[in-house]
Amino acid sequence: MDVKIFDSNGEGQSYVVAGAVLSCSYGSTKSKLQAPFSHGVYSRGKAQLNIMDYKPNINIMPFGLCSSMANPAVAAATAANKGVLTRILCTPVVTMPWINGKQNVLIGKYPALLNKCTNQCMYAGIISIVDDGQE
Repeated sequence: MDVKIFDSNGEGQSYVVAGAVLSCSYGSTKSKLQAPFSHGVYSRGKAQLNIMDYKPNINIMPFGLCSSMANPAVAAATAANKGVLTRILCTPVVTMPWINGKQNVLIGKYPALLNKCTNQCMYAGIISIVDDGQE
């Protein structure tokens, strides 16, 4: 049974667990949200995550190839290719916790991560949760 939360406008939300699927607006592929350790709270046998689970290459893995011109490597490769957009391996640069966690439910001292949460890559990509991982 999935745990659903309903906000005041009736929109359903859910808690996010290890293995959730992420998407970046400038990435070529989706990736899975990793949890190298548990906060001691589980949903359907999977570790539940909080807003502090945002570390690049620990929690948030690469999204294939990056197409953001705000990424210096993409801009340089594109310039070298006479202005033709040249995608480069994605290395997300995320420096802040997830936005819009469930403030009144704490997982390991921090607000629970919800499927509506988003984050921002320093190269302008919006990172969103497309599947909460609960199956």
